[in-house]
Amino acid sequence: MFTGIITALGTIRAIEPIGGGKDMRLVIATPWPDTASIALGASIACSGCCLTAVEVNADSFAADASAETLACTTLGSWTTGSLVNLERSLKIGDELGGHMVSGHADGVGEAVSATAENGSTRWVFRAPAELARFIAVKGSVAVNGVSLTVNEVKGDMFGVNVIPHTALVTLFGTMKPGDSVNIEIDMLARYVARLAETT
Repeated sequence: MFTGIITALGTIRAIEPIGGGKDMRLVIATPWPDTASIALGASIACSGCCLTAVEVNADSFAADASAETLACTTLGSWTTGSLVNLERSLKIGDELGGHMVSGHADGVGEAVSATAENGSTRWVFRAPAELARFIAVKGSVAVNGVSLTVNEVKGDMFGVNVIPHTALVTLFGTMKPGDSVNIEIDMLARYVARLAETT
């Protein structure tokens, strides 16, 4: 489990095809001073996708991504040098600053626009049609692993405000309209919708 509070920007150092070329191993360099303390098998959210550390070095870790993950997220488009939002898994007793995020991206959306709005930036995203019904005003959503509050919803599009600090420490600082993003809907919304279907 994660909170959607990004703690570092990593960089894809290497991509190695595995599993007959259908899967891949990602080597991700991190600025964390304690990267070497990551346990093998630890879960790390990489731009909103929970991956397992299969190798750890002083300034990087490696994780394997299956063909399914590559097909359902933006990971398949990553190249050497790509930046990645990173968050280590939540520990009991940690501050829960965002919302409960599983790291299981529900789909790929698109950044539609970015407009300056007072001291922040209003980003508008288009969600896959099957996910749009789970996104509600004042609800939570994770975009590339970043916990955000939904400020507007119009059909399959939703808007969020991103403050300068968030833009500085996440991929929002380099994101452009037209970019693809990993979207994870609020797990509470998922279960409420499921309950409504069965009553």
